[in-house]
Amino acid sequence: MATNAKTTEEKKTVAKASVKAAAPKAELTRNRRKVLRGVVVSNKMDKTGVVEITRKVPHPLYKKVVTKTSRFKFHDENNECSIGDTVEVMETRPLSKDKYFRLVRIVEKVK
Repeated sequence: MATNAKTTEEKKTVAKASVKAAAPKAELTRNRRKVLRGVVVSNKMDKTGVVEITRKVPHPLYKKVVTKTSRFKFHDENNECSIGDTVEVMETRPLSKDKYFRLVRIVEKVK
């Protein structure tokens, strides 16, 4: 009877060790957030800006390369962006109804 108890305890410790070993992998995949680069088109709101992301995608039927643009609101804590700046924004938790990106860095300032 004691040998059975010992083996089940060993199995539990091995199972716990395997869960701990798998935990860092789960953390790496969980925190992958989109980082997008675009041009600021509006900064008239307080601590908020609008960035326009331009991407080129092939048309599904005709295969011609088409330019698509998307506009996202982002959080700018210090109001440091101005219109025309190239910025990088990162996905985050929803900060308001439309705002779910935050400013990572300003790549290029406009003069």
